[in-house]
Amino acid sequence: MKDYSSPGTTGLVMHESLLWEKGKQGKKGYSLPKRDVEHYPLDKELARENPPLPDLSELDVIRHYTRVSQWNFGVDTGMYPLGSCTMKYNPKTNEKQAALPGFTNAHPLLPLQMSQGALRIMFELEGFLAEITGLHAVSLQPAAGAHGEYTGMRIFHAYHQDNSGTKNKILIPDSAHGTNPASATMCGFKPVTLKSDSQGVISPDAVKENMDSETAGIMVTNPNTLGLFEDHIKEISEIIHSQGGLVYCDGANMNAFLGIVDMQDTGIDVLHINLHKTFSTPHGGGGPGSGPVCVTRELEPYLPIPRVVKENHGYSLSSDFQSSIGKLHSFYGNFGVMIKAYSYILSMGQELEKVSQTAVLNANYIRQRLKETFRLPYDRPCMHECVFTDELQENYKVATIDIAKRLLDYGFHPPTIYFPSIVHGAMMVEPTECESKDEIDRFIQAMAQIAWEAEDEPNLLWSAPHSTIMKRLDETTAARHPHLTGDLKGPE
Repeated sequence: MKDYSSPGTTGLVMHESLLWEKGKQGKKGYSLPKRDVEHYPLDKELARENPPLPDLSELDVIRHYTRVSQWNFGVDTGMYPLGSCTMKYNPKTNEKQAALPGFTNAHPLLPLQMSQGALRIMFELEGFLAEITGLHAVSLQPAAGAHGEYTGMRIFHAYHQDNSGTKNKILIPDSAHGTNPASATMCGFKPVTLKSDSQGVISPDAVKENMDSETAGIMVTNPNTLGLFEDHIKEISEIIHSQGGLVYCDGANMNAFLGIVDMQDTGIDVLHINLHKTFSTPHGGGGPGSGPVCVTRELEPYLPIPRVVKENHGYSLSSDFQSSIGKLHSFYGNFGVMIKAYSYILSMGQELEKVSQTAVLNANYIRQRLKETFRLPYDRPCMHECVFTDELQENYKVATIDIAKRLLDYGFHPPTIYFPSIVHGAMMVEPTECESKDEIDRFIQAMAQIAWEAEDEPNLLWSAPHSTIMKRLDETTAARHPHLTGDLKGPE
């Protein structure tokens, strides 16, 4: 295939040594005011460190972290089609609002009369999320998606204790997010796996077969991790409800539904949302996150406390909810993330619906353009993401990992690979609504070029990446023998 312009580069890339190699005894990059406490050498506490912390000048430190930061790839660098994670662009106006001194300097123990602005934002954000999802009430307390799942399962447990005694099983489709079984288990439930049907969705017959009086309900990811809408969700919800169960929806993929799907109308009782995905706040690297939980009117009494309430004199935090599952987070979650989501919702307004429409359009465009190049296990319209496999490239001894590594040379972050596990050699692509047609076309061209290379020059893929600061790593040895201190000696 003909070469073409792409964000990938073989130009100037700054190499950087380890801090331990740069440091020299006696260098100093700081000055401190005259101390009023006795000198205590830090070396006493670090005697076990080998090697000791390096001495560095201020310029050493600045150059080191500036150079290393340029090795990173993020959504501000280029397309980041990480499926099932919604790595969308984070508008900088959100950061501006979150950085206002009244928010950044607010201490969490300030009295209520000095926290009215923060409480108002939380109260109104809960209202926005309730309106967007079609559910009745919201708690912002869960700190991230898996914490939201855990909160939902706690609500399931509390509800059944009050209404029907102990139920000990939860139905979980094989297309659900991987944390769902763990969240159910932590709340005393036994996960029961449901296999997807030939169309990649849950069959009502499979639900009927596994639903019984001991089953507390079902955890559904919708759209599921194949990027497909669960066509039978209303029928499935009716089956679950008919035997006293509840329906939980993992809303990590809500970017496909904004302003379009009324979750309560589909039978959902509990839903968590990832503000750090759907509502455009930065995430990755362990946080921060926010996973609000939305519930029906019937389940509102079980939401975590304290809850933000509006009274005649203003806003306050109330713990006067006897059926609540209790407190789940210190203070009230990751407040900065909430401000950014609040800002995003106000900025977008009714345009939120177009967010989802464009995200779905972009994913289907990629699906249609690449389905002859990479095998598409479910050849049907998708939602916000599409899943390919490496089946065609396996004929040339090229695997998904090789395709992902080679994509780095073309200036794109790889998609999610080998997930969902129910698809062999999976490549899950989520372009989000943020990418232009020009950028998506460049991505499609890069993938097509890689498919051609797999057939004619597979060695390019086996040894990729070539243009990044770090080349192909021995990941097995790195996992088994990590160097965490700067000691470069290999394993004994």
